[in-house]
Amino acid sequence: MSGDAWRPERAVETVTDPGRRGLLLGVLAGSTLGGWSLPVLAGGQLEEPLADSVRTALSAAIANSAPPVPEFTETDKRLAYLRWLAAMSDRLHRRKPDFQTRIEFLQTVWYETRRAGLDTTLVLGLIQVESAFRKFAISRVGARGYMQIMPFWSRLIGDGDVGRLFHMQTNIRFGCVILRHYLDRERGDTFMALGRYNGSRGRSEYPNAVYAAARNWAHPDA
Repeated sequence: MSGDAWRPERAVETVTDPGRRGLLLGVLAGSTLGGWSLPVLAGGQLEEPLADSVRTALSAAIANSAPPVPEFTETDKRLAYLRWLAAMSDRLHRRKPDFQTRIEFLQTVWYETRRAGLDTTLVLGLIQVESAFRKFAISRVGARGYMQIMPFWSRLIGDGDVGRLFHMQTNIRFGCVILRHYLDRERGDTFMALGRYNGSRGRSEYPNAVYAAARNWAHPDA
């Protein structure tokens, strides 16, 4: 969610070696590196009035610092979650080698996507595109964290401390609630909501990048 509309070539603007730059542009044009699409840079969210429910949800994320723990009343649902968790942990191992960090990240994504009524697979794809699963990622215009949250959200919702956007649960809840907000604005149209999240509403590049990345996280129990 950086300042301009999404363009693949922005991901290699800082690469000075012509050969490596060409390789990266080729990969971004449609191939992958080691089975992973290279991360892209996103566009900017627009600052706009928020519904009270959105403001309340984001404020609660700031107040709660502990990783959420999913709870289940049915055994089959718990088993489905554990199968999904094991499969996603294996796939994410290269990006997050520490087991505890990886599990806390995944359980937070599971919890927050369900809390917001979102597709968990889609949100993992969005995180891959936005930050390549880097907790402390910062865009050129200051968007922060896993879901690249713009600093103005902290000013609108919290105490203006943008450092909070690096907190895992805060960042993921902000991202999920914001995406849910955009889905509601777009009456359930995922393509248009992703464009709004990215600041390139109506263009296909960013939604298509998220859809492609989401295929890395498809699972029957998602």
